[in-house]
This record gives sequence, C-alpha cells and structure tokens, in this order.
Amino acid sequence: MRGSLVRIRSLAVGIVALAVFAGWHLFAGHSSTPRYVTAEVTQGPIVRAVTATGTVNPVVTVQVGTYVSGPIVRMLCDFNTQVKKGQLCAKIDPSNYQVALDQAQANLANGIAQLHKDESTLEYARITYERDQRLIKEDVISQDSLDNAKSTYGAAVAQVEVDKAAIQQQKAAVQAAKVNLGYTSIISPVDGTVVARNVDLGQTVAASFQTPTLFLIAQDLTRMQVDTNVSESDVGPVQVGQKAGFTVDAFPEMTFWGSVAQVRQSPITVQNVVTYDVVIEVSNPELLLKPGMTANARIVTAERSGVLKVPLQALRFSPAGSDEHSHRRAGADNESEKPQSNRKVHVWVDKGGKLHQVKVVRGLDDGNVVEIINGDLQPGDQVVIDQVNASGPSTGKRSASGPIGLPRHF
Repeated sequence: MRGSLVRIRSLAVGIVALAVFAGWHLFAGHSSTPRYVTAEVTQGPIVRAVTATGTVNPVVTVQVGTYVSGPIVRMLCDFNTQVKKGQLCAKIDPSNYQVALDQAQANLANGIAQLHKDESTLEYARITYERDQRLIKEDVISQDSLDNAKSTYGAAVAQVEVDKAAIQQQKAAVQAAKVNLGYTSIISPVDGTVVARNVDLGQTVAASFQTPTLFLIAQDLTRMQVDTNVSESDVGPVQVGQKAGFTVDAFPEMTFWGSVAQVRQSPITVQNVVTYDVVIEVSNPELLLKPGMTANARIVTAERSGVLKVPLQALRFSPAGSDEHSHRRAGADNESEKPQSNRKVHVWVDKGGKLHQVKVVRGLDDGNVVEIINGDLQPGDQVVIDQVNASGPSTGKRSASGPIGLPRHF
C-alpha cells in the first residue's frame, strides 16, 4: 500500500515538473519573438505651422495728451465713447491762459501806439533836417546845427524800426498765448472709440518734459492686429501674406483667421531669448475681439492637400538585427530625423505578416506625419513604426531574436 502511494506521489511530482518546464519553455519562446506596431498609410491634407502667443491690439491707437497744465473743468468723453475728429473730449481751466492772452494783446496795442508816436517824431525830425539843409546854404545857421538835425532824424528812423520789431515780437506773443489757450481744449484727432481714460473731472494735469496721456483712442475696432512673439528658430519660414489662425480665451472654441502683415526686423530680447514681432491682421466686424486679449496663434508656413502621409516614426524605424539598425545604433539615426524635403528614404511595410522595405521620397512634414511624394505605397498599407519585445517597446533600437514578420500588434 505504501509502495503504491510512493509511486503515485512520484508520478504527480513528475507531471508538475513537466508542466513547469513546458510553461517556461513556451514563455521564453514568446518573450524572444519580436512583435511590430504598425500605422496605416492615409491620404489627406498636411500643414506645417509655427505656433506663437501674442496680444490683440487695434491697428491704429492714438494717445491723446496735453501740452499745457491745469485742472480739468469739463469731461465730455468716457470709456467706449464713439468720437469724431475734432470733437471736444475734455477742457482744462483756461483762466490763466486767457489772462496771458489779454496781457499779450495789451502789450501789442501799447507797441502799436508807441510806433505811431515815434513815427510823428520821425516826421518832425525829417522836416527839421530838410529845412536846416536849405538854411545852411544861406549861412543862416551853423554847420553844428545842421549836424544835430541830421543826427536827430537818424535816431528817429532807428526808433521807428525798433518799434516795428517790438510789434513783431508782441504779435508772436499774442499768437503763442492763443495757441496755449487753444490747448486747454482736448480734442480727438481721429474718428474712433475711447478705449482708455486716465483723468477725472477736477484732476490737475501737469505737462512737463513728458506729455501726460489723457485718452487712448482706437481708430477702428473693426480691424485688429495680433502682435505675436515668434522665436528666432521658427521665424525663418514666416512670410508676409501667409494665413494664420488664432484663438482667445474668451472664445476657446472659435478660430479667428487672418494673414501675416509684417515680420518686423527689430529683435526682442528677454533673458537672452530672442523673438521677433510677427503682426497678423484680422477683421473684427462683430467686435468680438477686444484690445489686450491673449491670442494663441498658428501661422501656416506650408500646406499640401490630398497627399499620401505616414507617421515620421516610420522613417526612423529599422528592424533589430539589420545592418541599418546597427548603423543607427552608432548614432546615424539623428540624420534621418532632420526635416529634409525631397529626400530618398525607405519604410518597412507589413504585408501578410512579412516585412518589406519600400523606398520612398519624403516631402513636407508637420512634426508628426510626413508627405510621401513618390514610392510604392497605397492608402491602407501598414507601415511599421515600432518593435515590441517581452521587455517592452524597442523602437527598432534593441536587438531581438526570432524571425521577422509575426502578426502585427496595435
């Protein structure tokens, strides 16, 4: 009886050992066999774009300031006020400037009166000098009297010229006083909308070396522009006329479209990072865009439609164990990742569980997919983009034993 139990136990142990060995063998066989991740060749548009952030601004914004100082006594414009060119927006107390004008006009009147007086003196001196010229010929007066009359006449002529020059100065002073008095009226220089008001009624403004800004007027809010900061590494392909789309936080599901109006040459350097201002013009007929909004822009630098396209990763893939794989492991795969157009490359296609190398000519890429200009590819073909072993994805850069061409894995 004990012998039977021993034999049964021995048989059970052997069966378990055989099962463990068979399971280990099966697992080891599968773990060494590579599998491949594929992607479908598709047909459609491909777009290369440059992304940037910027600010929505009016195309023309006018800063309305003041040339003179004084308290604000009238306020006729406020935020969002529609104004016309020449419209009065505010009034600075004109009292001091009116007094200055009155004084300048009084000085001018005094100068004119002085001129008339000196002209009379000149006329008397002229008559006296001419009479003495006749009397000297008759020896009635001395030469000294004639010389004195001549001197008096010359001084009178000079005094009249001085009076005329003084009148010119006084006229200029009157004109300056009128100009300063006119500057007390703050008027709009353009048709537009008041987007900012920096003063209140009763506030005193002081015009010194820097003119204070009282109002900010946007000339036309139906035409806006987006000033974007494009990095120096991306600004190369950006050109005037390219279309651009952007979104704002106020309307996250709406895309506004415009075009590049300027690529400004002046660099903007912040913490050693160089960017350039790319201006995007956009129509704003419904006044949805407001000055100061933050825009996330996408500038289209190249575009194709109806082309064959595959993932860029397919151009970088090579099966483990191949010569190309060894070459890439040596560091040459960086070259294949450069976005060069019209360059001959190849991809690996999974057909019926077998891998086939297909030569193609690459075109435009958007960083994720690449255009195939020429090659033996059709929409629906499966190109290999990665290799998976038991230890995880290898991206074609880790060696694996086993035959190439097992069923694909997604």
